[in-house]
Amino acid sequence: MRDLRIKSHVISDDEKRAPNRAMLRAVGFSDEDFKKPMIGIASTWSEVTPCNIHINDLAFQAKDGAREAGGAPLVFNTITVSDGISMGTEGMRYSLPSRDLIADSIETVVGGESLDGFVAIGGCDKNMPGCLMAIARMNLPSVFLYGGTIKPGKLHGEDIDIVSAFEGVGQYNAGSIDREELHKIECNACPGAGSCGGMYTANTMASAIEALGMSLPGSSSNPAETDEKRTDAFVAGQAVYQLLEQDIRPRDILTKAAFENAITVVMVLGGSTNAILHLMAIAHAAEVDLSLDDFNRIQKKVPHLADLKPSGKYVMQDLHNAGGVSAVMKMLLKEGLLDGSCLTVTGKTLAENLADAPDLADGQKVIYPVSEPLKPAGPLVVLSGNLAPSGAVAKVSGLKVKQLTGPAKVFDDEPSATEAVMNGEIQAGDVLVIRYEGPKGGPGMPEMLSISGILVGKGLGESVALLTDGRFSGGTHGLVVGHIAPEAQVGGPIALIKTGDVVTIDTESQVLSVALDEDELAERKRTWSAPPLISRGALAKYARLVSCASKGAVTDSFEETEVKQPLKI
Repeated sequence: MRDLRIKSHVISDDEKRAPNRAMLRAVGFSDEDFKKPMIGIASTWSEVTPCNIHINDLAFQAKDGAREAGGAPLVFNTITVSDGISMGTEGMRYSLPSRDLIADSIETVVGGESLDGFVAIGGCDKNMPGCLMAIARMNLPSVFLYGGTIKPGKLHGEDIDIVSAFEGVGQYNAGSIDREELHKIECNACPGAGSCGGMYTANTMASAIEALGMSLPGSSSNPAETDEKRTDAFVAGQAVYQLLEQDIRPRDILTKAAFENAITVVMVLGGSTNAILHLMAIAHAAEVDLSLDDFNRIQKKVPHLADLKPSGKYVMQDLHNAGGVSAVMKMLLKEGLLDGSCLTVTGKTLAENLADAPDLADGQKVIYPVSEPLKPAGPLVVLSGNLAPSGAVAKVSGLKVKQLTGPAKVFDDEPSATEAVMNGEIQAGDVLVIRYEGPKGGPGMPEMLSISGILVGKGLGESVALLTDGRFSGGTHGLVVGHIAPEAQVGGPIALIKTGDVVTIDTESQVLSVALDEDELAERKRTWSAPPLISRGALAKYARLVSCASKGAVTDSFEETEVKQPLKI
C-alpha cells in the first residue's frame, strides 16, 4: 500500500522567522532587506508645537541616510508635549512625565521590534532627555538628532521670542504696554518651525548632548529650517550603520568624563536649570554615578561666557552664526576645560572631531573669551540648608542681587500665587513660596515661567525671590530657586514653613534657609499630613513611581529616592 504520511522537515531558526518576515514584507521589505540591520528612526513629529512640526521631514531624511549606508530603516513615532503652550495651565503637569513616557515608548518599540540600532529625533524640551534615556537604556548603536532652533521673531527692529510674550503679560498688568502691543508681541514671537530660540531648555539639552558625544559635531546649533539641518538628519542615518559596523554603543560614549564635559558646556553657555534634572536622569539610565555634588564642583571652576537669552542679548541663531557649539567646545578644549579623549558617535574622540571644527568667528560678540568671562564661575548654583536638605537649584546669570532675606508669602499652588502677584499682594523684599508642585506633589513638577515672567514684567524680577519644589523654564530669569528637595508632598521642610517666616537665599554662600530651629521644624512636622495623591491615570502612576528631584525625578529607580546626607557645598 502507498505510504500516505506527509514527510516532516526539521524547522530551522530561519524558517521559524517566516511569519515575522511576512509582516515586514507588508511594509515594503524585500529578500535583500532581511540581510541588513534593521535601523529604527524614532520621530517626535507632531503638529501640537512648532518645535516638532518639521521633524517628519527630518525623519525621512535620516531614513534615506540609513538606507544608503546599507541598513533597512523603519520610522516610528512617539509623543510630545509643548511646554510653551501648556505653561501656566494644568497641562504643564504632563510636561516632565512626558520625558519618561517618551523614553519608555522608544524602549518599547526598539525592544519589541528587535531593532539593531536607531536614530532618535527630538525638538521640544522633554524630547531630548527622553530620547537619550532610551538610548542609554537600550545600549544599541544610536545617534541623537536635534530638530533645531527657531528663528528669532522681530518687532520694532528687535529680536523677540516666546519669553517676550510671557513677560509682556506682566508688562501689560503693570501698565507699561497696552493691549495692542501685547497682541503684536504674541503675533511675532514665534515665526516658524523650531525650538524656543534662547539658551532655554531645548537648546541647552541639544548643546549638552553634543558635548556628551551622542550627536553629530555642529548639529546642536544648526537651525531648524536650514539645509544644514537636513544634512544632519541624512548623516545621522548613515552614522548609526557605521556605529553598528564598529560595534560602538552608547555606554562606550556616556562615561563620567562625558557627563562632566556636558556640565561644563551647560555652565559656559548659561543653560537651563532643567539640565541638572535631565543629565542626572540620563546618567541614571546609563548607570553612571552623577550627583548634585558633581554640578557643584564643576560650577566653581567653569566660567560663564555666553551672552545668551534669557539673561543675555543673543539667541541660538546668533551662536550658530558665530561658529556654533562646536566652535565653543574647540575653544574650551584649548583652555583645558574639556576631556578630549571621550569617544563620540563619529567613532572618533571629541578632540579629533574638534580639530576639524571651525573657530569662533572674528568679531563675534556672543561668546566672551575665557580670560574675560561674564562671570568667573558657572551660573547654575546648587543650594543647601535647612529649607533644602537634599538640595535646590538656582540660576544666577545676569543677577545683580546675590542674597535676599525676607518674609515668606506661602502658597500651595501656582494659580493662587499668580493671583496674588497680579493683585499687587507681593511686594519688593518678599520671598514668594509655591509648594506642592514637586514631582509627586504637582504631580509632574510643573515649570513656573508664567509667574516668573509676570514678576519680571512687573519689575520685581530681582526684588522678589521665588522659591518652589517645582521647576523653572529655561526661559526664566530673576531671583528664582527651584527643585527644592525633599519636596512638600513627602514632608520636606518647604511643607512646614508659614507666611511670615524669615527665609534667606544666598547664592554666593549657596545657602537656602529658614529662621526656624530644629525643634520648631520637628514640632510642625508632627502636626503635618500629606495631601492625598491623584488616584487615576498617567499622573497617578507617575506620582507613585517618581524619585526625588535631586535624583533626576526618574520613574525606574526602586531604591531610596531621597538624599540622606547633606550636600558638600
